[in-house]
This record gives sequence, C-alpha cells and structure tokens, in this order.
Amino acid sequence: MSDPRFQSVHLEGQPRQALFRAARAAVEAACGQPTLAGEVAPRAAESSADPHTRSAPSPAARPGLRFACYLKDANNVYPLHLGLNTIGRLPDNDIVIRDECISRRHCAVVVHHDLQCEIHDIASKNGTVLNGQRIPGPTRLRSGDHIVLCNHHLTFHIVEIGVDPAVAV
Repeated sequence: MSDPRFQSVHLEGQPRQALFRAARAAVEAACGQPTLAGEVAPRAAESSADPHTRSAPSPAARPGLRFACYLKDANNVYPLHLGLNTIGRLPDNDIVIRDECISRRHCAVVVHHDLQCEIHDIASKNGTVLNGQRIPGPTRLRSGDHIVLCNHHLTFHIVEIGVDPAVAV
C-alpha cells in the first residue's frame, strides 16, 4: 500500500522519522488485500501475519447483518470505513482533530473485512491511550473501548444497523 497520507517528509531530519516509518510499515502490514478490497476470503499470505493484527473470522460478521463502526466524542460521531482510517490534525486525515497536542498523523484505526478492528499509534509525540493504558503497538479494539489522544476522549463502537432484505428472504 502506498498511501500518500503516510509520507514522512514533515519529519525530515528528526529522530521520530525512523519511528514513524516503522509505525507506517506496521499499519501497511496490517492492511491485507481482503481488508482493503472488502473481499471475504483471506489470502494465503496473511496466514503468517502477526496474530495481533491478522484478521480472524468474527462471529459478528454473519451474512445478512450489517454493521457500522464509529468513534464518538462529546460532540461528534466519526464514521469509520473499511480499511485504513487515519486520525490527526492534518486536514487529509479521515478524522481531523484540531488540537496542537495531537500529532499530524497521530494514530490509525484499521477496520478489517470481517469487522475486526485495531488501533495503531503512528509514532505520535504524546502516544495513544486505550482503556487507561498507553498502547505499545497494534492493539485490538472492542466496542465500548475508550481512546485518549492527549486530552481528546473518543469511544469506539460497532453497532448492528439492520438486516439485508435480499438475504433475509
């Protein structure tokens, strides 16, 4: 994946550039083709992936049911789409939080094709906290998890939004 949002030019010459590039590689590795393309069958190449980031079949991903993933803060609901969702203060992020304490590319939420989700800190200056603990690397998300980015509080949700009438017949 060559996502233009993950260029490290803004960190040129800074010690964090190497950390950012390592974090970028981890996020890219977590986004397999089934996740990015929305396919149902996992690729054979993914079977050797890190179990913390590899998508395992989810009991929630039943045929005919539709789900929505989103982040919510005190004032806003931020829908998440399949694949990579970046969070930070730059305007090209999927979720833009205008706060100087938050890094340009602070973290990313990966929503896999089977609705397994994980959060990655992208070498942010102030870190990403999940349920009171700073995340050391890619971390699985569950509905109701509390995420803190500096002083900004978000809650992660997965909700059922209905039954596909074509499948329900």
